[in-house]
Amino acid sequence: MNGIEKITGRIEADAREQASAITADAEAKCAEIRAGYDKQAQDQYWARVRDGVKTCEDRVQRMGRLAEMEARKSILALKQEMVDAAFAAALERICTMPQADYVAYLAKLAAQAATTGTEALVFNTKDQAACGQAVADAANALLAQQGKQAQLTVSPATRDLRAGFVLQQGDIEVNCAVETIAELCRSDLAAQVAEVLFGA
Repeated sequence: MNGIEKITGRIEADAREQASAITADAEAKCAEIRAGYDKQAQDQYWARVRDGVKTCEDRVQRMGRLAEMEARKSILALKQEMVDAAFAAALERICTMPQADYVAYLAKLAAQAATTGTEALVFNTKDQAACGQAVADAANALLAQQGKQAQLTVSPATRDLRAGFVLQQGDIEVNCAVETIAELCRSDLAAQVAEVLFGA
């Protein structure tokens, strides 16, 4: 039996040796696979980190551009408000001129706008009573100096105007209301007003 035990012992030793070799080989392959997956996991982790950082940077840049655009829009709106205020102040200044200056201004305007020299000046109620005839007389004097017909009259009708007048000849009207003239000149003058206000 000693021989059988020896054979069995040898088979058992060979089997243990093979099992150890297979186990070592399996562990080596597992370690290799694990290392490959660890590297792949690391690569994916860092790729996601890089993507996340890029996404954040893009979002920050986008938000920065948006904030910059909003700031520009706010500045532009503020500049527009200031230009509007400048036009409103100019209009108010004309409306509150001393009477003599106001009459001279309107007379010059009427003389320039008159085509036949026989038109009627339609004022607002206040100006008609306060200076209507004075404007017509001064405008007629200017027309006479230019050698033109000088028969402008004050219409008994009135209009809802802030200041200025409407020059009327039958159905033809020339609107010389100060607010209308300011609005017509606005597109030409807005850039100049902005340059004066903002220097560029």
